[in-house]
Amino acid sequence: MKVQRFFAKTMAEALKQVSHEMGPDAVILSNRRVDGGVEIVTALDYDENMARQRLGEKAAQATNGSRLAELQADQHRRLEEELNRSRSRIREVREKRAGVGAEYDRALADDRPAADWSGELAGGSTSVGNAGGRPAAGYSDELASMRAEINSLREMVSGRTSVPEKPAVAASNAVQQRLAERLQEFGLGAELATSLSRQHRAGRLEDGWKQSLKMLATGIRTAREHWLEAGGVYALVGPTGSGKTTTIGKLAAQYVLEHGPDSLALVTTDRYRVAAHEQLFVFGRILNVPVRVVDESHSLDDILDELSDRHLVLIDTAGLTSSDRGYQEQLAELARSDHNIRTHLVVSATSQPRIMKSVWHCYKMANLAGCVMTKIDEALTLGESLGFVMETGLPVAWYTDGQKIPEDLHRAEAIPLVRLGVERLKTMQHGQAVAEGA
Repeated sequence: MKVQRFFAKTMAEALKQVSHEMGPDAVILSNRRVDGGVEIVTALDYDENMARQRLGEKAAQATNGSRLAELQADQHRRLEEELNRSRSRIREVREKRAGVGAEYDRALADDRPAADWSGELAGGSTSVGNAGGRPAAGYSDELASMRAEINSLREMVSGRTSVPEKPAVAASNAVQQRLAERLQEFGLGAELATSLSRQHRAGRLEDGWKQSLKMLATGIRTAREHWLEAGGVYALVGPTGSGKTTTIGKLAAQYVLEHGPDSLALVTTDRYRVAAHEQLFVFGRILNVPVRVVDESHSLDDILDELSDRHLVLIDTAGLTSSDRGYQEQLAELARSDHNIRTHLVVSATSQPRIMKSVWHCYKMANLAGCVMTKIDEALTLGESLGFVMETGLPVAWYTDGQKIPEDLHRAEAIPLVRLGVERLKTMQHGQAVAEGA
């Protein structure tokens, strides 16, 4: 198995690198936002059983294939970092050795005895050779040890297996173009659709379609933990109308059905709009759950201190934009809290891709831990939402597909989401065919 990391400013550029260097059979192990762009970890000849063997005891943490791939990517990052540290140490040793030789040459020119300067070197680790009076390779043992370490790390990074060379196949521009068009019909942006289609170099359109959907599924991150089981403090942020309060009501209802109301509390930070709390208070009364309001007399941290005995606390927020009063104040309140607040962006599947990205940029300062996709049932296609989460690297925790509480709330999983997107595309295409035949 060959594992490799790629960095680029955008997801589309990173996928182009993957296509060029790894070919169409690369599997995306993980993708995430880093300073200056995105990082993708990919693998060729990915074998889940081999991955579990290499991870050892840590493989027990992987409850699904997506989590296993993330663990594999994390291990690869650590090995690469250790490899780079070893290379740096070798460079330092070589520089020291070069410095010893230069010092010895200066000593000869000054007629200084070797004994006068050899002790000045760190740790007395350098010896003087007998042949020609030149310093011997005092660092050779250290270098040999480091080289052995690097070779060992290289083997681990490469998975100790060689990757067979793939035969050169002529790419079919016509198939790639049709595939890109189909991916755009699915809802993906033109840049991402083109990048995915170019990785299908030959063969039938259907094969390329399946391959692209598989890459999309492996590129979508989902939440590692179940909020209702793990507990903690979770805040939902996003624009007005995205479905934050309704989603909190669904989460609260599902929690009460499974665990009862005594260990749950609801909080709202919306003190900017008249009657902004009414819907949340209605949920609180129905579920017999306390609802607290952050205001001038009660800070968010003060309220969370009082609710520290609750297993789960859900925070609703005002739907503010960067031009609204209190926007900076509310996000700073979440980001600077003494409590571990996991803030999630609520994204409506009916929004345009540009609006999704604009909202994401607005709320990034809140240290987003993931996102929740809402109104999936109202969206014509899901590719816009799936492309958004793939490009931003935000893990999807939940999605909603209706107004029923709590039935229309679902934990997000990558493959079912992509399948849902395919079903939505078929429904749209069927509707168009009926309309054209009428």
